[in-house]
Amino acid sequence: MLMSGNGERVVFVLDAPGDESLLTGGTIARLLADGAEVTVLFGAATSGGGAPSAPASVGAASVGAAAVAAARTALGENDPAQWRVLAATEQGAEHRAVLVDAFAQADATAVVAAAVNPDLRQAVVDAAGTHGVPVFLSSRVTAAPGARLTAIDVTDQLDRKLAALAAYPGRWQLTDKVVRHADGTESLVTGTETYARATAPARPAELEAPTVGSRLLATLMAFAAGSLFGVLGTVAHQTTFALGALTVPIGLVLALLASGTLLLGLRLVVRDRLVVLAAAIGLLGTVFLLSLRSTGGSVLVPAGVLGTVWTMAPALFAALVIAWPRIPARRPSA
Repeated sequence: MLMSGNGERVVFVLDAPGDESLLTGGTIARLLADGAEVTVLFGAATSGGGAPSAPASVGAASVGAAAVAAARTALGENDPAQWRVLAATEQGAEHRAVLVDAFAQADATAVVAAAVNPDLRQAVVDAAGTHGVPVFLSSRVTAAPGARLTAIDVTDQLDRKLAALAAYPGRWQLTDKVVRHADGTESLVTGTETYARATAPARPAELEAPTVGSRLLATLMAFAAGSLFGVLGTVAHQTTFALGALTVPIGLVLALLASGTLLLGLRLVVRDRLVVLAAAIGLLGTVFLLSLRSTGGSVLVPAGVLGTVWTMAPALFAALVIAWPRIPARRPSA
């Protein structure tokens, strides 16, 4: 869609033959004239003789293979393999997976959706997002309020577009530049075709592999955090308060919650066992050192239930967090 020449590989998706000439014929002809590679896909199933048909389009059932070939040649495409029907799917099945494969096969750099069928149009947007290419919607089939339109000047390709339209007498009557459809409506063929840039769902971002330096820095920071939590927990774990006849070890509860949250949070966010291990070593090592009797005879972790729980519970929780298997992310179904 950037009209940059041979580097462009644009895929057009439409409901039925004839739609490509009526809705996007000038753009297709201009891209081909600029040396771009164009692929045209029809969302309908094939009818007898290999010609695509779309019951949803008025007069589409009367389209034959010769008409499709004539329109293709008129727009400047000589390779019949570039115009084809999407792989047949069951009634009501999604086209998304088929479109993803088609975009990958064409190595598309841009996608144009000119399908009237809203399900097919949305499937094009979703598939383009999966493939990671921009998608443009023909303003003739959809109009988003306030959407910024991109106008393609196809004045020089107007004769080619009219010749392609004339290849489908079963779908409409062409008089000069006026197309009269089978349902009685008329449309004027102009030298401009407009498109709205659609917002395609972004592909899941790939996490960059951490460098040695960043991993080392994260490990040192985790060790420091573990040591700090060890100091704070050791100082506070003996704190209690009386609630009537019940003595609540509020300090131990808060110390265990803080240390457990630190280890679990690192495992969930950083997802690096080495970082979690460094935090656990800092925490447990600090608790061990502070539990030793000082030269003055004081003890920060006296013998008793509170001291025993504080020295053992963080170790057990650290072992559980580090050993817990990594659950791979669920892949979205096609």
